[in-house]
Amino acid sequence: MRRSDRKWFLTRVKRTIYDFQMINQGDRVAVGISGGKDSAVLLYILDIFRSHAPFDFDLQAIYIHLGWDVELEPLHRLAHKLNVDLHIEETAISRIVFERRHEKNPCALCANMRHGALHQAAIKLGCNRVALGHHLDDAIQTFMLNLIYTGRMDTFKPVTYLDRADLFQVRPLIQLPESTLTALSRREKLPLLKNPCPVSDKTKRSEMKQLLNEMAERYPDLREKWRAALMSSPYWNK
Repeated sequence: MRRSDRKWFLTRVKRTIYDFQMINQGDRVAVGISGGKDSAVLLYILDIFRSHAPFDFDLQAIYIHLGWDVELEPLHRLAHKLNVDLHIEETAISRIVFERRHEKNPCALCANMRHGALHQAAIKLGCNRVALGHHLDDAIQTFMLNLIYTGRMDTFKPVTYLDRADLFQVRPLIQLPESTLTALSRREKLPLLKNPCPVSDKTKRSEMKQLLNEMAERYPDLREKWRAALMSSPYWNK
């Protein structure tokens, strides 16, 4: 990634944050980090953004420990590098999902429980916003999943108010394609964790990722057109 590309991705993330009023003066933003590239890049970019923003806000990194034996030293290195506090929230989610419930399709239950734990940890730490590392490809894949498997034209929004938790959930990277995050992660040598989940890359979302890549090979500007369509839709701009 060239130097000029840095301005491009920062400009797009800044515009996303400003247009959707994702972060404001005095906010305390909990960044959910999983150990993967997406959330690592999110924390990296938000750290850059706060040095340029015309207002002050705090960052707090939160890792939801699912119960697997994972070496967390890379996360501590990342937090130290970016001068961000890291909170480890211990849970038994992996045992509940795979040992007690024996879920055939464990991803939905796991995601719901992880989000619940993240929200509770954010509240406990005094945060009023939770930032997630979902990118443009995630939004498109979610749309395709809903269309193909439920018959609904739907995907997640850039900003969601969680009334039960009294938190705003924001997705600052939602206009960046996954390829940009992959390149940034490699260029900055961001420390990552190996995903211990036994069903990783064996899900319906993995199928949608492959399908999207195949479509984009035939229509190279597909992601950009999809982004423009989402940005202009009333659903995203309510």
